Amino acid sequence: MKIIALLLASTLSIACAGQSQAVVRIANDRGGLIQRYLDRYDELKGTGQTVVIDGLCASACTILLAKIPSDRVCVTERANLAFHAAWDLGAGGRHVTNREATRMIYSMYPAPVRSWISGRGGLSPHTIFLRGAQLQTIFARCYLDSAVFLRS
Repeated sequence: MKIIALLLASTLSIACAGQSQAVVRIANDRGGLIQRYLDRYDELKGTGQTVVIDGLCASACTILLAKIPSDRVCVTERANLAFHAAWDLGAGGRHVTNREATRMIYSMYPAPVRSWISGRGGLSPHTIFLRGAQLQTIFARCYLDSAVFLRS
C-alpha cells in the first residue's frame, strides 16, 4: 500500500512539474496603436499563458480583455484598467474620436466589462477607471507569493 501511495505521489509531482507556470505581467502599460495590441494579443492567445494585470493597463492595452480568454486573466489589488474612446490625430494634433474603432473595441469586450462601461456613460474622450472590488467581481484575483502568481 505504501509503495502505491509513493508511486502515485511521484507521478503527481512529475505531472505538476511539467505544467507551464509562465505568466505575462502587465504593470504599467499606457496603451498605443490599436493594431499593434491586436497583433500582440493574437500571438499571446496562442501561447496558453496567464495574463496578470498588476498595475495600469490603459487605452489599447485593455484590448487584452477581448483577445485573451477571461479564465486566463487575473488581477492583483494594484490592477487598474483605463478606458476611453478610440481616437485619431486631427488637424493641429488634436484628438478626434474614431467612432468606428470605438464601436469595434467596445463590442469585443466581455459582457461584464461592456455593462460596466455602459453604466458609466459608454466610451468617450473622458477616461474611466475599473479597479478594486469592481474589477475583482469580473476577473479572478491573483496573488504574488514568492515571485509566483497564484490565482484564486
